[in-house]
Amino acid sequence: MWEPDDQEYAIAWLVLSSVGGSVVGAVVGGFVEQYLSLPWIFWIQLIAGGAAQLIHFLLVPETRATILLDREAKRRRREGGPPNIYGPIEMHGFQLGFKYIMTVWSRPFYMLFTEPIVAWLSAVSGFSDALIFTFLQGFQPIYKQYGFSSMQLGLAFVPLLVGYFLAYLSFLPSIHVFRQRRRKHGSDSVQPEARLWWLLYVIPCLPIGLFGFAWTSLGPPKVPWIAPMIFTAIVGIGNYSIYQSSIDYTVAAYGPYAASATGGNDFARDFLSGIAALYSTPMYSNIGKKYPEEWASTILAIVAIFVTSPVYYFYRKGPQIRMHSKFAQQVAKDREKQLQRRKSKPAEQQVEQAEKPRGPAEVEEGGIEYYRETGRL
Repeated sequence: MWEPDDQEYAIAWLVLSSVGGSVVGAVVGGFVEQYLSLPWIFWIQLIAGGAAQLIHFLLVPETRATILLDREAKRRRREGGPPNIYGPIEMHGFQLGFKYIMTVWSRPFYMLFTEPIVAWLSAVSGFSDALIFTFLQGFQPIYKQYGFSSMQLGLAFVPLLVGYFLAYLSFLPSIHVFRQRRRKHGSDSVQPEARLWWLLYVIPCLPIGLFGFAWTSLGPPKVPWIAPMIFTAIVGIGNYSIYQSSIDYTVAAYGPYAASATGGNDFARDFLSGIAALYSTPMYSNIGKKYPEEWASTILAIVAIFVTSPVYYFYRKGPQIRMHSKFAQQVAKDREKQLQRRKSKPAEQQVEQAEKPRGPAEVEEGGIEYYRETGRL
């Protein structure tokens, strides 16, 4: 839907929607637990999910290029255009063989274990997500010290949403600056690693927020309830920033292979979060006799320091690492060829070609890229 040069705003909003949704669920769950019976937790999820899918079905347009090409070819034939113009699916059919399925299924795992950039981004992103699940297990014992009800405990997640929103706003200026630089000096003037630039400054929020949350969780009368909430917001800033930057950088670096690369990232997030569900409650109950919640969050903060530190290395050495990636190098070569083609054709020739009817072979070989560039077949 977007090229790497103009994807940042969309990804920033997508990530905000993703992480923000988990907070909304926690807030709603607090109200449901206090005022409704247990089955309503599942009924409300079913209603919300069904409504979202219905809205998606009715309002979201088709974006897959091959399907759009087929529709445009049919429209032109129907309106009396060239009878020999076809879309790619019309020509070859919808192919879903065993080999294709296995390639699509296995590539995310292959990239996860063979691409250093994908492996590290998946590790830090997965840890960050698992950390949130683990860290939130400390909410109940900590805020019960202040006499919070189930509804109030759900509202204690709101600072996390505030942190997500502040992080989203903080990325907008850097996105604008780099977009303007690319428009003025060309795409090559800004390396994919630039998408990690703002992360260098905000990623320390993760360990800082965890340390602060740990030792402002002592309860009354030593510490007011607002103190751990402030550090919860800081944790949210770090968590959003990791997710946003990792997805944005991966898509920019791997181009058409980004779906597989981000698939590995998603697997790591879900896998590590699932494991977190097994150890999070015992962790906040059994570490130390006097300060179990505080030491549990402190351990998470120490781990966060080690997991997030490599971002500075990848920011500096990213170009050299990508040179050894066959996927990233193929993307770079394809972009260079596309840029050279655009430079070699005068504007008049491009206009003439845009107006020229295209036959089946042309649709097959260049139709998708042509459609993306001109909106025509």
